Amino acid sequence: MADVLLGVDTGTGSTKGVLTTADGTILRTAVRQHSMSLPRPGWAEVDAEAVWWADFVGVCRELVTDLGEHQLVGMCVSGVGPCLLLCDADLAPVRPAILYGIDMRATAEIEELTERLGAEHVLERCGKALSTQAVGPKMTWVQRHEPDAWQRARRWFNSNSYLVAKLTGEYVLDHHTASQNDPLYDLQRNDWAHDWLDGIVGHLEVPRLVWPAEVVGHVTAEAAAQTGLPEGVPVCAGTVDAWSEAFSAGVRHPGDLMLMYGSTMFFVQVLPSMQTHPLLWTTSGVEPGQYTLAAGMSTSGSLTSWVQQLTGGAPFEQLVSEAAALPPGSDGLVLLPYFAGERTPIFDPRARGVVAGLSLRHERGHLFRAVYEGIAYGIRQIVEFLDGEQTPIERLVAVGGGTQGGLWTQIVSDVVGRPQVVPTQTVGASYGDALLAAIGTELVAPETDWASVGTVVEPNKENHELYDRLYRVYGDLYPATKSLVHTLASTQEDAFRS
Repeated sequence: MADVLLGVDTGTGSTKGVLTTADGTILRTAVRQHSMSLPRPGWAEVDAEAVWWADFVGVCRELVTDLGEHQLVGMCVSGVGPCLLLCDADLAPVRPAILYGIDMRATAEIEELTERLGAEHVLERCGKALSTQAVGPKMTWVQRHEPDAWQRARRWFNSNSYLVAKLTGEYVLDHHTASQNDPLYDLQRNDWAHDWLDGIVGHLEVPRLVWPAEVVGHVTAEAAAQTGLPEGVPVCAGTVDAWSEAFSAGVRHPGDLMLMYGSTMFFVQVLPSMQTHPLLWTTSGVEPGQYTLAAGMSTSGSLTSWVQQLTGGAPFEQLVSEAAALPPGSDGLVLLPYFAGERTPIFDPRARGVVAGLSLRHERGHLFRAVYEGIAYGIRQIVEFLDGEQTPIERLVAVGGGTQGGLWTQIVSDVVGRPQVVPTQTVGASYGDALLAAIGTELVAPETDWASVGTVVEPNKENHELYDRLYRVYGDLYPATKSLVHTLASTQEDAFRS
């Protein structure tokens, strides 16, 4: 019998699974599309049972049915994060999961916790300032605004740790995800910040800390009956999807930077040692003793879907073709991609999208291209923050669904002025999960890397010079419109309340 491994990732817009051999050969893949709930401006939630668990079950059943001569010897799961899912003693969610930094409801709690704990102390101890990405303020928000749900809760989970608990009954959280549960985790000690923890989590039980590749339990008989997985299969802890995807792409050495093209844009850079930046996020890495620097934009690929729906639902390929036929700069359009607020680098939940330069000559292809370019300008801002003297970027690795087709990655390379490596396999985080499972079950050595270079996207010098001028416009546009946009954000919030 040939040994096989299962990796499943629960992302923002879909759940993806992959079945591989120990050398990284892909045997099967499966996908389930889903969406998040946006019940109020600035809120982003998911029904954990109806979406995360149901999709996971569907993907597993599709992948492990009729394994034939193959034997499943290990599995690992990753997912969006850091999220806050509160469950009762029977693992039933007491409310929908509150998603990562795109959910911006806890702004008051962020300010209060920062003042109480001290901004400098939080940065030094947790590796980042408190922001909408932080879990602690969201806990405080639930305590204040939904006290009944808070009292019924007994444990808290991220998406991957919830699935692990459903599979094995084990209550764990991997070190990387824990390091984004600010301000609950002491990054320098790789342990819970116990003196801060109790005052925020209250009566909730605290999960056991583990590393992503660590085997934490085995598939129970109950989980096997629901998922079709063989009972007793070893389950590794897994981690947040972006870090698993970076792992799958070989972003494991200092100087490596991953750009993840998805519904949102995410960045993971491997550090030579722990260091902090007030506008970036320092976290534990996937491997013990490793640190990473990260950043995230609140919207990216989701904006292309918005344009598609806004302009009548034309096929995506047609929109890309129309955009590709236009000159760089979209005939004088510049777009701020802050349609859901923004995380890095402005950390402004009340920011909104701006399209500057519109004329009667502009068509939907211009708007579509301007979306790609606006996201690329935002990427350039973040890359300039990441490319520090202590942590120079030596290699950009592009991953995610947005790397397919070529136009978006070419625009990014032209704007940023750097080449991007696109791996041969762009399956994503689930591929990294399978590799973590192979390492965790000792089927392969810890240093095993399945990544290989597929293509390299080189920047166009002439386009880069043009984009330089428009990038300066992009940089001036947010401060010039900030107060006006905040007024409009207040109007939107008032309209919703009424």
